[in-house]
Amino acid sequence: MTDPTPDNMIELEILDLAFDGKAVAHNDGKVVFVNGGLPGERIEAEIIKRKRKYDQARLVRIIEPSDLRTATPCEHFGICGGCTWQDLQYAQQLEFKRKQVIDCLQRLGHLENVAVPPVLGSEREFFYRNKMEFSFHTGADSEFTLGLHARGRFDDIFDLNACHLQSEQSNRLVAFMRDYVRRENIPVYDVKEHVGFMRFLVIRQTSRTNQLMVNVVTNFGDFPNLDRFIAEIREAIPEITTIVHNQNGQKSNIAVGEAETVLWGPGYIEEELLGRKFRISANSFFQTNSLQAERLYSTAFDLLHPEPTDRVLDLYCGTGTIGILLADRVEAVVGVELVGDAVAAAEKNARLNGVENIGFYQGHVKDFLRHDPRAQENYRCVIVDPPRAGMNPKALKQLIALDPHKLLYISCNPATFARDAAALIEAGYLLPEVRPVDMFPHTMHIELVGRFYKD
Repeated sequence: MTDPTPDNMIELEILDLAFDGKAVAHNDGKVVFVNGGLPGERIEAEIIKRKRKYDQARLVRIIEPSDLRTATPCEHFGICGGCTWQDLQYAQQLEFKRKQVIDCLQRLGHLENVAVPPVLGSEREFFYRNKMEFSFHTGADSEFTLGLHARGRFDDIFDLNACHLQSEQSNRLVAFMRDYVRRENIPVYDVKEHVGFMRFLVIRQTSRTNQLMVNVVTNFGDFPNLDRFIAEIREAIPEITTIVHNQNGQKSNIAVGEAETVLWGPGYIEEELLGRKFRISANSFFQTNSLQAERLYSTAFDLLHPEPTDRVLDLYCGTGTIGILLADRVEAVVGVELVGDAVAAAEKNARLNGVENIGFYQGHVKDFLRHDPRAQENYRCVIVDPPRAGMNPKALKQLIALDPHKLLYISCNPATFARDAAALIEAGYLLPEVRPVDMFPHTMHIELVGRFYKD
């Protein structure tokens, strides 16, 4: 980082917001990306990195605030790496997200005639997440913190007092765990030295069924005074419905266990989406905003127009949520997913809902499309919900060769969606519109749904 000197201090007028949430300004004909600031503001900023085509800067002081600015309820805003847009009015967040979708379609996909209606906003602007991961972090003098990552820092965790994304029970759990670990003198894991015990606190809770899971992720070893811990945490937060202990001895700092023990309760929670029930374990994937997931899937099915005779191929199916929700509207569904635990969860959820016209394949989508006999069957409809990187190029090529009549594409990344959309349109598909859905208020992330079809 450049040393702060008067030569690095400049006044800027913020003109726009970039795809990654940074503010955009111009200085002497050069683009400047600013960490902080909203369109319409005049600010004082410090240049922290100079490049040939653009500079990077950080907000130092707001000279003239924007009319779009709003009060932030969270005391950690500006420090936390989560809600980067909490100071931007929610209606304006949706406008900028729609603009980003349009920009990606036009600039990256060269798609000029795709309709983009207003973003479907979240019913809850706060307290919408059903899962949060809180990290333990060692500090000086044997002190530790328990909270979230500081903005732009993978190696710094600040002590969390209250987060506005999950629930009041979640905040009480964080406070309890911090106090319990401190008074019991349980060693916290050091990510540099790879010693210590406590690593993560993961909280999962449902919106429809009022169930709450506590997942404590540690290094390998016996949990100290386990019976007392279970009794005290249940007394402190009586809303808890299950407690699990995951152990992870890997150096990679991820909140996933290599070995899991159910300490109390069934070891899972169950959520309801569109009348179906889904069992969620500690390490399984599930859409993070349950209520908005219902609206996302309803939007998808409204675009898809499923018919009772449709045979559906569900690629990147995860734990089978979309296929299970769709199964009673079509003839049959085949789901394809790489992660074995996700496939096992999908099969359990299908049995839980009595869905019999669905099957699953574990493996790469490209391998299924190329080698599996089921890929040669006649699928009138294909659903894809790939990761942020979009579809594997070989898989996309094989999908085009499969030649389904209609293709529903759910994306969490407008940039890779635009890339894949351009290839599908070149192959003869039509894309009249995409519908953006906001799953994560106060962040720059946006999901969208598009339906491709052939006349």
